[in-house]
Order: sequence, then structure tokens, then C-alpha cells
Amino acid sequence: MDDTTLNDYPALKAHYRFAREDEALLLQMKPQIESFADEFLEGFYEFIWSFGKTADFLKDQKILTRHRSKIREWYLDLFSGTYDITHFLKLYKIGETHVQLGLPTHYVNAAFNYVRVFTLGRIHQHCMESENLTDKIKAFERILDINLDVLTSSYRQEEMGRFLSLSSIEKTLLRVLKKTSSFFNYLLAGALVIVALFAVGLFGYDVYLLFSGTNSVEQGILTVLGSLLILWAAIELIHQEMSHLRGGSFALEGFITLAIAALIRKILIFSLSPAKTMDVLLYGVLVLCLAISYWLITKKPALQKNKSLQR
Repeated sequence: MDDTTLNDYPALKAHYRFAREDEALLLQMKPQIESFADEFLEGFYEFIWSFGKTADFLKDQKILTRHRSKIREWYLDLFSGTYDITHFLKLYKIGETHVQLGLPTHYVNAAFNYVRVFTLGRIHQHCMESENLTDKIKAFERILDINLDVLTSSYRQEEMGRFLSLSSIEKTLLRVLKKTSSFFNYLLAGALVIVALFAVGLFGYDVYLLFSGTNSVEQGILTVLGSLLILWAAIELIHQEMSHLRGGSFALEGFITLAIAALIRKILIFSLSPAKTMDVLLYGVLVLCLAISYWLITKKPALQKNKSLQR
């Protein structure tokens, strides 16, 4: 939302058919909203911590306290009954802050969904006997959608501004890089499928060795289990890459899982040979190091959350 659109906020409200009657209904509900504002905040922060990366943005208790105060203020402003240029300017600044912090729009949309579900439930509880319950619900839905529209417009403006500021050569290079990145991502996905097929072949070969008597029963069973472990890790890595192709983050932990599975297979095989004791110990140390790395990667957001709350 640029300055022109911001100054034309009456048109924005008109597009959502947000009228003075809606403003009056929202102001009428404010006392009830204030009565469960603390409950809303508790549920809201429990919800956003589940995103996993919230601790990257709420890094310490000072930031968390300030953020909590701002969220409470914004939530009550939804029912202030006054939605003028000041209200929309505050929303626009909130959106700009989100863009500067690099907060994904997915988090904003998901948080708004929580606000919608929670508040509609409380409106039904506290205003069930109201004759204009339906109108109150519609008024809340409209002001919430308007707020989401303004906030997400900051992202659209930022993206367009960055793209338009590029030269023609930079735009061409950007398009080429995107296509190249997509090509290699799909190439990686195809390679992972091939790895999974080889893992199936390895499993079949180990089963053949077991039933042909080439390997002892104990060694054969352990080898088959190790092959199954590698196959499971390869399939999990394919799922992670599919998520990455849909826009998710690169799943380094998936590759660590595959490496751990391969090392465990080696340990299972070498554990049957007394002469391989030193090799087993070395592989065990490698598995331990990889397991610690995996734990640090997957548990970092939770650790940051607990650290922030303790402060």
C-alpha cells in the first residue's frame, strides 16, 4: 500500500463494504473483548511458537515483552470503533516492520487465522443472546480482512520495488538464476529417486545373500535391517526435497539422517567381526557427532524459545 492508496483508505473500506454500522458494532463488543484479551495473548503466543522459527524474531525477553504489548494494542484496536488514517498508518508501519525483519507472509496469514478462529468462538460465547450476532460476526470478519490486506500489501510493495529497481541485465540474470536453481532442484530430486532405487536393489541383494546361505543368518538379518534403514532415510530425504520444491527450507537434517543410516549399517555388519572393533568404535563416534548435529539443527528453535522465556 503506497501513500496514494493509504490516503484513499475510505475506498478500501468501501471495497469490503465496511460501514459505520460495523464500526458501532465493533465498539459495542470491545468490553467483552477486553475481558478475554489476556487469554487471547496466551493462546496466540502458544500458537506462534509452534512455527519453529519464532525465536529467530523474538530473541529475548525485552523484545518479547514489547511485542506482546503491541499485539495486545493491535487486537483491541480492532474493536476501537475508529478506523481513520491513523489506524491504517499504524497497520502499514507494522507491515513495513515485518518486511524489514524478513518475517514470511505465511506466518502472518497463519496468525490471522488463529485470531479469526479464537475471536469468533468468543463472540459466539459472549454475544449469543444478542439479536445482531450475525452482523457483529460480519463486522469482525471485515475489519480483520482489511487489516490482513494492509499488512500483506507491504510485502507486495517491497517485492515490486525491489524488482522494478533492477536493471534489465539484473532482471534477466535473476530469471536465469531462478530457472537454473529450479533445474538443479529437480535434478537433485531425480538423483534422490535413483538413490532410493539403488537402496531397493541393495535390500533385494542382501535378502538374496541371506536366503542363498552366502551370509550367516545373524549377519544376513543385520545386513537386511541396515539396508532397510538406508531405504527409509532415502525416502524421507525425497519427502524433504518435495517440501523444498514447494517453497520450504532446505532440509539439511535429511542428509544427516541418510549418513547416519549408512554408518549404522556399517556398524551392524562390522559388529559381528572381533577384528573390526576399532572400526566399530570410529563409526560409533561419527554417528554420535552426526546425531548431535541433527539434534542441534532440529532443536535450535525450541532452545531459543526456552531461553527467551527464561529471560
